[in-house]
Amino acid sequence: MATILVVDDELGIRALLSEILTDEGHTVELAENAAQARSVRESLRPDLVLLDIWMPDVDGVTLLKEWGTTGQLTMPVIMMSGHGTIDTAVEATKFGASAFLEKPITLQKLLRAVEQALVKPGGRAGTAGSGTARHDHAASAAGELLGNGLHGTPTAAAPSGPMSEQTFDLDRPLREARDAFEKSYFEFHLAKESGSMTRVAEKTGLERTHLYRKLKQLGVDLTRNKRGNS
Repeated sequence: MATILVVDDELGIRALLSEILTDEGHTVELAENAAQARSVRESLRPDLVLLDIWMPDVDGVTLLKEWGTTGQLTMPVIMMSGHGTIDTAVEATKFGASAFLEKPITLQKLLRAVEQALVKPGGRAGTAGSGTARHDHAASAAGELLGNGLHGTPTAAAPSGPMSEQTFDLDRPLREARDAFEKSYFEFHLAKESGSMTRVAEKTGLERTHLYRKLKQLGVDLTRNKRGNS
């Protein structure tokens, strides 16, 4: 588990990254500009920073240079941009960035970059040794922030485990019937795989980012499917 600072002027990007990283067990702090980023970095000393390049006050590369020249680049920094070029990525790496992510950022690339940055030699003390634990947590985390809105489904799993056969009310609009089926389908696989998002993604043939969005849209409660919980 690490403390991660997300710096981006777009509220939607900050919210999405915060949701994903919190779901993976990290503590997330947010900043919408360089001034806030400086303040958070000084007070909390984060283990990792996700830093947007294009910001209205001071751009990310300039802030990265500033931290480097003042001896404050004591944590790995992953740069992010929706308009990045090879030159920009090379420049950021030259000034100390550990990785460069191009927007829109996929869940897989984000988690891989974060994992690699935190286990690199020279990272903050105590973070490198937790790489395996974070990987295991990422594979099994269900995600409290995906919503708790269950409607029209049982609130507890049957004692014998997930049911592969269920009855659906077909006397309703197609969209409602389809959503009810999809919700039951995903709840079945989540219960079967003990809440492992990685294995459910493999079983259902969906990319994890798409799976997260689908489960949130359907209102699936994943907290009851976490390993170790009944």
